[in-house]
Parts: sequence; structure tokens; C-alpha cells
Amino acid sequence: MTAQLTALAISCTLKPSPAESSTDLLGSQILASLAEHGVTGELVRAVDHVISPGVEADMGGDDQWPTLREKVQAADILVFLTPTWMGQHSSIAQRVLERLDAELSETDDAGRPILFDKVALAGIVGNEDGAHHIAAILFQSLNDIGYSVPAQASIYWNGEAMQTVDYKDLDETPEKVASATATAARNAAHLAGLLRAHRYPAE
Repeated sequence: MTAQLTALAISCTLKPSPAESSTDLLGSQILASLAEHGVTGELVRAVDHVISPGVEADMGGDDQWPTLREKVQAADILVFLTPTWMGQHSSIAQRVLERLDAELSETDDAGRPILFDKVALAGIVGNEDGAHHIAAILFQSLNDIGYSVPAQASIYWNGEAMQTVDYKDLDETPEKVASATATAARNAAHLAGLLRAHRYPAE
């Protein structure tokens, strides 16, 4: 029997638990949509872990990235989530990207980058413009280390600029966001299944 597809959602909110987070909410909604396609998932809040600065797989000391890295490597789908600040992804998101840089030098037994055959989605929330810019940065960075990006793979919500209503404060999920979530999850599960069955060639 083929093992079930799995997803890891990394929330790069700046808010430590247990504070409510719009970024976490969107991540949970994406995981729920993936579950409709047989994908089991887990959400982790990066700021709750010690992620040391650097570009190595293990920076030593109290660095907790190695544990998160194991989860990244095990998941078929990575859901990368970030809030928008000053039109940019969060500093936590940048830290995670920098630690993922170490995967460029990691290869499997066939000599392929270790994250080949993995799929990436992006989730972005904020009360300002920047979602398309952030998605471009995330997808370029994740594709560099081996991730494949399915069609229409970013889900975002931009609230009214300089207002106090956050995504988590909405009475219901906007139809456009729900539709984008459903499409991205469906395409991600489809592509992840294909890549598991037909891996990228070594040469």
C-alpha cells in the first residue's frame, strides 16, 4: 500500500504561541484543504523554536533547526507561510530560507538534490501590498533547492492598508481566498502524487 502523502506547514509569524495568528489560521485552512485530498499535515510556528542564524544544516549549540529540518525532509508538500511587513516577508521567514540554503549541497543516493520530488505552496497575509512580490521570492528560493511549484500555488489575503482588521478577525473566509486555497491544495496533492510515482531522473 502506498504511504499517505504528508505536508508540513511552517508559519513564519512574528507572534510566539499562544498568541492568535492570521498566518497560522491560513496555514490551518490550507492543511484542511489538503486533507480533502488525502494529505495529512502538521503546522509548526517557527518563532517558537530556536533557529540560529547561518546557512548550515546544524549550527550547533541550542539550535533547534535540525529537528525542523527532519520534518521538512519527510514531508511531500511544504506550505511556507509568512505575514507581510513593509511589503516584505517576515524576518523569521528569511531566517528559515537561509537555513534551507544548506539543502543545496545535500544529495540522495542517486546524486539528486535531496528535495527533488517535493512540492511547495506559499501562504501570505497582511494589511498592505506585497503578496505577489513575496510569493516570487519564496518560489524562486524554494525552487532553487529542489521544490516543484504547482499551478496557482500561492494563497494570499491583503487587508485594507493601515487598518486594524486582520485575516483572523474576519467573520468568514473570503470566497476568493477559499477558491485559491482549494485550487492550490488540489494541484499540490496532484503534483506530489505524480512526483512520488515518477521521480525526477538522476541524469
